[in-house]
Amino acid sequence: MEATAKVSSIFIYPVKSCRGISLSQAPLTPTGFRWDRNWLVVNYRGRAYTQRVEPKLALVEIELPDEAFSEGWEPTKNSFMKIKAPGMSVLKISLMKPSEVAEGVSVWEWSGSALDEGAEAAKWFSDYLGKPSQLVRFNAASETRLIDPNYAPGHKTMFSDLFPFMLISQGSLDALNQLLREPVPINRFRPNILVEGCEPFSEDLWTEIRISRFTFEGVKLCSRCKVPTINQDTGIGGTEPNETLMKIRSDKVLRPDKKQQGKIYFGQNLVWKENPSEGHGKIVNVGDPVFVLKKVSSVAEAAA
Repeated sequence: MEATAKVSSIFIYPVKSCRGISLSQAPLTPTGFRWDRNWLVVNYRGRAYTQRVEPKLALVEIELPDEAFSEGWEPTKNSFMKIKAPGMSVLKISLMKPSEVAEGVSVWEWSGSALDEGAEAAKWFSDYLGKPSQLVRFNAASETRLIDPNYAPGHKTMFSDLFPFMLISQGSLDALNQLLREPVPINRFRPNILVEGCEPFSEDLWTEIRISRFTFEGVKLCSRCKVPTINQDTGIGGTEPNETLMKIRSDKVLRPDKKQQGKIYFGQNLVWKENPSEGHGKIVNVGDPVFVLKKVSSVAEAAA
């Protein structure tokens, strides 16, 4: 079987809505790449802050130790995540699990308890955002966040919006940029996996793919909110690329016979299909081949 594409970039976003990290390899877990959206900034009521309401989060840089992306690596007391932002001192967060618990944390439809990263982190984000804030970590030992069973029954995620993985092709980005007055970089769309070598928007049709030896299911076209309109280098919003996407990638255009919800689509949400307890070497690498095992014949047939 010939590969349809190959992985050209891998990204994770350890703190939801903050800047991503580009990786050459990433360990797989059932809830996403390791460290992806493990942390969340919340307000005094435990509600998630995202770029939709706090675009300044786009300027918050995250650093993790290089060894954190080796399979099987476990943190020591000297392992830290570093958080930086304009005008702020560097915040260091221990990668060892904190012991304090924050109750009543919520993301979309889910609510539960999380691990509280403490007073220093709370003050840092409160000062940066100018409003009471707290940094929390997903508590996988006590909490489960299930994905919508209409799309991926039995699968789970941490603090990502809805699904553990999101894939976009370079061809799709290039096709969009040809229509824009000012091209946008891939960071506007915050994918986990960028692939190259396939036709624009071919990922819409993929319902099962293999990356290296791992099988993923394409479970839902990714509907976009206002975040792609926020410049990730400045934190300033605009109208593009969503204005153009509405003309070429709306449900009205792509799915004219289905119920219209005024949504625009760009990218494919994925879940990892394997039993994660089997074997070692569960790493996805830049350069890995992508094989399409199953697909639908038109975007109108894709789940959305």
